[in-house]
Amino acid sequence: MIAVIQRVSSASVTIEAKIHGQIEAGFLVLLGITHLDTQEDVEWLGRKITGLRVFGDEEGKMNLDLKSVDGNILLISQFTLHASTKKGNRPSFIEAARHDVAVPLYENMIRFLGNELGKPIQTGQFGADMKVALLNDGPVTIVIDSKNRI
Repeated sequence: MIAVIQRVSSASVTIEAKIHGQIEAGFLVLLGITHLDTQEDVEWLGRKITGLRVFGDEEGKMNLDLKSVDGNILLISQFTLHASTKKGNRPSFIEAARHDVAVPLYENMIRFLGNELGKPIQTGQFGADMKVALLNDGPVTIVIDSKNRI
């Protein structure tokens, strides 16, 4: 499971010309799920996301997490994070989880993050054609792969 985490001043996702989810300050998280991912990946990565200390403290140092700044999360599923470009110029997405595996894990991540933060998580719609807009704050962008935890 891969997460691209962007610290944002604001972010939104539009589906069929309607805003589906939006946040003010917090994280835009692009989430890629593979066929090998499990609930253990959800929980490990979810804790990493909510515990990530990249918000400025009173001295301006990146020392605060989402809870400390009452931040929000916009979570977007993105199978293209598992693109393989080893051969040729057309990416292969064979490592990305199929719908029957990915949707339950995506929904579990939504619940897990919501429980960790104690507030609802804004989302896109799995499999939809989404337009994502963001105002990156910093910019701060961090990539975390649950397979690199060991």
